[in-house]
Amino acid sequence: MTSFLLEVGTEELPASFVNDALNQWRSIVPASLTEAFLGFDTVEIYATPRRLAVLIKGLPAQQLDREEEIKGPAAQAAFKDGKPTKAAEGFARSRGVDVSALEIRSTDKGEFVFVQQKIAGRPTAEVLTELVPRWISGLEGKRFMRWGDGDLRFPRPIRWLVALLDDAVLPLTLENGSEKYVSDRISQGHRVLHPEPVKLKQAEDYVTTLRDAFVEVDSAQREIKIQEQAQVAAKSVGGYASIDPGLLQEVRDLVEYPTAVVGKFDDAFLELPAEVIVTEMESHQRYFPVLKSEESNELLPHFITISNGDPQKSEIIAAGNGRVIRARLSDGKYFFDVDRKQPLEAYLPRLETVTFQEQLGSVRQKADRIVQIANAIADQLKVNDSKRTQIQRAALLCKADLVTQMVGEFPELQGVMGEKYALASGEPAEVATAIREHYLPRSANDRLPQTQIGQVVGLADRMDTLVSIFSIGLIPTGSADPFALRRAATAIVNILWAANLPIDLDRLITQTIDLLKTALPKGIDQPENLQTQLRTFFLQRIRTLLEDDRAIDYDLVNAVLGENDREYTDRAMRDLLDLRDRAQFLQTIRRNGMLDKIYETVNRASRLATQGALDTQTLDPQSVVQPKLFQQPSEQAFYDALIRLLPQTTAARADRNYQKLVDALTEIAPVVSNFFDGSQSVLVMDENLDVRKNRLNLLGLLRNHARLLADFGAIVKAG
Repeated sequence: MTSFLLEVGTEELPASFVNDALNQWRSIVPASLTEAFLGFDTVEIYATPRRLAVLIKGLPAQQLDREEEIKGPAAQAAFKDGKPTKAAEGFARSRGVDVSALEIRSTDKGEFVFVQQKIAGRPTAEVLTELVPRWISGLEGKRFMRWGDGDLRFPRPIRWLVALLDDAVLPLTLENGSEKYVSDRISQGHRVLHPEPVKLKQAEDYVTTLRDAFVEVDSAQREIKIQEQAQVAAKSVGGYASIDPGLLQEVRDLVEYPTAVVGKFDDAFLELPAEVIVTEMESHQRYFPVLKSEESNELLPHFITISNGDPQKSEIIAAGNGRVIRARLSDGKYFFDVDRKQPLEAYLPRLETVTFQEQLGSVRQKADRIVQIANAIADQLKVNDSKRTQIQRAALLCKADLVTQMVGEFPELQGVMGEKYALASGEPAEVATAIREHYLPRSANDRLPQTQIGQVVGLADRMDTLVSIFSIGLIPTGSADPFALRRAATAIVNILWAANLPIDLDRLITQTIDLLKTALPKGIDQPENLQTQLRTFFLQRIRTLLEDDRAIDYDLVNAVLGENDREYTDRAMRDLLDLRDRAQFLQTIRRNGMLDKIYETVNRASRLATQGALDTQTLDPQSVVQPKLFQQPSEQAFYDALIRLLPQTTAARADRNYQKLVDALTEIAPVVSNFFDGSQSVLVMDENLDVRKNRLNLLGLLRNHARLLADFGAIVKAG
């Protein structure tokens, strides 16, 4: 078994590409080896800002010999009157076999000529010379560049190439116009700490040899070192380093040999909101903030920066970074002081100068629409007058901070500064909190708004965005979603579910459309079509959330949403809480086996009931079944069981306790089984049309009771 090392040396790569390349090669390299019939023990991927590398251990000396069945031309084209044609001879010649080796076999597309051919394994070195260029050119990313006079594309110019098969150089050449990169055993150490070239003796020496040259090629190890060093540095000033996972990954891919450096800024800047200081440090300077303790959110006037330079110059690095952060925080303090010279409400007129979307007016107009939509939501929630007043106030002011100087400089602080300025303006704390919360969640894993006022304003803001953008035809297609409408719809559903808000989503869409007919500069041309588009869009998001986030089986999701069943989709849109609960309950009874006990009974009844004319709303057997038409005791027993089932179904519907319904259906199952298959079984499709209708109505009633929980026809039987 042999080991193979590939290192592609470059100029400094963007941190985002380093991580992407790691993930891509972790998938591409093992898959291509398997496809090329090369076994291996391990594939290790390494990356730093100046290099990408793969170390493969346990490679065989060559591919295993194998047999392949190769399909040729159609039999009628290959042979005529039992003799081979030129087509057969050409195929045999191309495969290096005699015509006599060809076999005729039947396929689903007719008879074809085949040849069973033994293929000798090629040397691993030969196969790798074909695979490596594909690994390099197969990487994808944003803003690739060309350099020199060639057509080779990569995020940054390639400068060297290492390819070792054990201790031997594997000859490889990458061409880029007049430039050629020929593989060697010469790598490069750290640009500052070890500027001399590094000679690699053999592939498996890679990690240790580069480490001796002050390059930690293992991303996971760099991450660990950064965390450990940052905490040691923070502890030296009596604090704790606050390390954001996303920032940690980015910093990890900006350095080859990390050194944590602790810096300081003036205590006076701590008067700024902590969010301003942290945003400046993390988003703009890539620093880690220092807290008083792990449990505290209180900042110390220090920061941790990760240097890629000489550890002996840490004091100089700290001083330089300290000057930078002080200048940035001085700007922040100026913005903060100037912004607070007038109340938050005073910024509303300036929102007229900010365009939400060319056809949809200004952000000021959007704020007015948010107020009205929030009112409609408040109506559905039946909130008291005091809370309604706060909802209206928060909705009116929720976008005001967009035109402050602080948010102009730090857009990521929108909402956060709105809360600060609202409090400084004397607004109620509930209003201020809602201004911040209405932006939540900002991303897939972000927290949700916790206050009802924040929830209502957040829902209203997203409803306005969805309906107004849809109204001008900018519906997301494929992966394109410039207004993040999928995220907005997902957030609406998640907020409703997390807060258990009983909102009729269909009604809210209608109300928002009606509002926009008069509020939008050009109105809406096709509100009916718009309603359908929005319903479909929401149902797609709901399906994804149930299947992916809540791990509900796809067929159970179909059963609660209804496949081509308008009654079910209407119910889903009117009551998302009930939809969620029914889906989760179905998944539970599938796991504990209770679903199996009622599945056959209900599904069989439901299938036959479709041949009748009973509507899906009727539950009372006395209104649609005539006992005088019964011919077997099993019919009477079925009828009596439905009479007993009615109050149980009514109670289950009243308190949404679907366990009561399942228990009742479990009890009726033997009665229905006897109706179908027992000694007193009946033929449902009797020749007497009245008898047939009567029996179909019995089955339809059972289906209707079960439909309170789900459309059992959409459920797939286990196994």
